[in-house]
Amino acid sequence: MKSSRRDMVKKMAGLAVGLPMADSLQQRLDASDQATGLKGRVNHSVCRWCYSKIEFEDLCKAAKDIGLSSIELTGPEEWPILKKYGLTSAMPWGAGKGIVDGFNDLKLHDELVASYEAIFPKLAAAGLDKVICFSGNRRGMSDEQGLENCAIGLKRLMSSAEKHKITMSMELLNSKVNHPDYMCDHTNWGVELCKRIGSENFKLLYDIYHMQIMEGDVIRTIQDNHQYINHYHTGGVPGRNEIDDSQELYYPAIMKAILATGYKGYLGQEFIPKRDPLVSLKEGVIICDV
Repeated sequence: MKSSRRDMVKKMAGLAVGLPMADSLQQRLDASDQATGLKGRVNHSVCRWCYSKIEFEDLCKAAKDIGLSSIELTGPEEWPILKKYGLTSAMPWGAGKGIVDGFNDLKLHDELVASYEAIFPKLAAAGLDKVICFSGNRRGMSDEQGLENCAIGLKRLMSSAEKHKITMSMELLNSKVNHPDYMCDHTNWGVELCKRIGSENFKLLYDIYHMQIMEGDVIRTIQDNHQYINHYHTGGVPGRNEIDDSQELYYPAIMKAILATGYKGYLGQEFIPKRDPLVSLKEGVIICDV
């Protein structure tokens, strides 16, 4: 029974991405070397936390073999390792207090400002130009008050961000399934914040998975607001798993729409694989490589 199941999984994986399912990490890396070359129109990246069970240097090697040039949501201790393997971090972290406690809380501004001012020179020294940030949870606060508070805190950082050539990117997250009470949960709210801050050093991280859950209409939203977006994340809906035909989004069309806006940045795969993680990652890259 075990052998039969393994054979079936191998066959399914091969049909999906043109790669045989392998039992060991090295076999999977060897298999990825046989993959068809990528088209070069999309800068491919992957979020570290989705592959936390894989040793970081092994993930770096796999990323290179698959055709990725970035592993993101990494901190200062990981950036030298990325450089060792010829990789970058398209969306680093290393400052702030996380998703729940963000710039909508005036009491946190001094701490947040100090945290980001400390990370800016480290990012610049590592050759990185972005850093993730968050609005924080509502906790009964109105959206208008949250906009006002976030703008006050973030404006304090713009001169330093401009000096170090760093763009702060606030992630749009869903408050329906994964992050209850999170404030920056609709594109319009994030766009309004961008307008109030009025700096090219503040943009949005548009997470396709999260925004499909909150508002749908993904392609038109991207077309209408792309000037405020400097990074994209993927994820299968529902479930945040593989972005194949088991879910409701059709990523090739979304990617074509993103490229049509003139976007030259990175696409970060941020799904949680249910199958062999590296085979699923390779499949996700191929799906988005339009």
